[in-house]
Amino acid sequence: MKHTMFRWVLAGWLALSIAPAHADDVAASAPASTAAMLTPAAAPAAAAPTAPLLVAADKISAGDTAWMLTSTALVLMMTIPGLALFYGGMVRKKNVLATLMQSFACCCLATVLWWVAGYSLAFTPGNGLIGGGSRLLLGGMRFVHGETSNQLTVSHLAPTIPEAVYAMFQMTFAIITPALIAGAFADRMKFSAMLVFMSAWSLLVYAPVAHMVWEPTGWMNVAGVLDYAGGTEVHINAGIAGLASALVLGKRLGYGREAMPPHNLTFTLIGASLLWVGWFGFNAGSAGAADGRAAMAMLATQMATGAAALAWMFAEWISKGKPSVLGIASGAVAGLVAITPASGFVAPTPAVIIGVVAGVVCFIAATSVKHAFGYDDSLDAFGVHGVGGIVGALLTGVFASKEIGGVDGSLLAQAKGVGVTLVYGFVVSYVLLKVIDATMGLRVSEEQEREGLDISLHGERIE
Repeated sequence: MKHTMFRWVLAGWLALSIAPAHADDVAASAPASTAAMLTPAAAPAAAAPTAPLLVAADKISAGDTAWMLTSTALVLMMTIPGLALFYGGMVRKKNVLATLMQSFACCCLATVLWWVAGYSLAFTPGNGLIGGGSRLLLGGMRFVHGETSNQLTVSHLAPTIPEAVYAMFQMTFAIITPALIAGAFADRMKFSAMLVFMSAWSLLVYAPVAHMVWEPTGWMNVAGVLDYAGGTEVHINAGIAGLASALVLGKRLGYGREAMPPHNLTFTLIGASLLWVGWFGFNAGSAGAADGRAAMAMLATQMATGAAALAWMFAEWISKGKPSVLGIASGAVAGLVAITPASGFVAPTPAVIIGVVAGVVCFIAATSVKHAFGYDDSLDAFGVHGVGGIVGALLTGVFASKEIGGVDGSLLAQAKGVGVTLVYGFVVSYVLLKVIDATMGLRVSEEQEREGLDISLHGERIE
């Protein structure tokens, strides 16, 4: 997990800082008893910080900070324009602008919610289920140093970069997660209802699950659940909320009877490509530093994505007779999803295996399983993100390497994390959707749906 690496980094720095100059030379020429006293290893390891703290400005790593600023921009690019184009290309022409609008609005909404309470609830110490209030309105953070102070705050989860950078990096995760859900209810939810649902869901579902998984005091963290970059709180969380949305809203008009081909697969492929590139910030950036583990996470991400794209493509080719652009793009996203929890724990070969399994399983989930159960997950938010996240989380328990991540994987612990996230995410999402439906209504009218959401909800259309 992320905080384990940070503990080792901080402990190593402290050990080096207290060692006298040329300690190795002195120890070599001294008697054995004296050498033992002079050896840095003899000093007790400092306890890792358990809450955000003040540090001297010269303790901030310029290299780590530069990499995390870059990663933050890459992850933001995943939502706008990456996911917006990926989803926008898959809907019918009359709903393209509405779909793009959903991703853009989620970006804006999640940004403000993260400032209000999201960051504090997710990434400050609290109990096993939720964080505290020390960073409400992003208060309590010291951003700059000047003539009167040379200190600034860092997160206990990323002690070599300014806390402002860490908060911004994690904000981009909080942005893309609700935007992923929108793929399940494309073409039929009211824009106003979407804003209310995403607001409540971000604070009541995303923030608690992120806290449980990543904050050292969180229940899943304490239970040994491994999630390097967000397979649980992002993908399983969004996928199961998408399934709840599809079930509560019901099927699109004409689903199963009318052809609903994607409007522009060029958009979709460009969006998938942007997601792929941005995902390096997502996974390698989750190292919190520009180090060897970030490099391994980047390599694992590339290997799994290529393998998953080919696995989906060949599965589709065998079952349907032709490989499609939509298929290979969807397979790549499935691989990105599945490697996310494992990326900082596995070597390249297990990454390829995870990718192949995810490509085949997600193809089956997005085609045969969806059709067998009859739910209308419009753009396969559950089939790709929910199922891919489950595959990746479980296989992290199988393939996690202590030599890479510092911990051994446990399939049982991973299964517990998956189960808790599925149950909590589905129940709370379902209740929120039902309450909104009873008070303001979730779904557009039949007339609006037939006309298209672009013109009926936003008064615009693509000519």
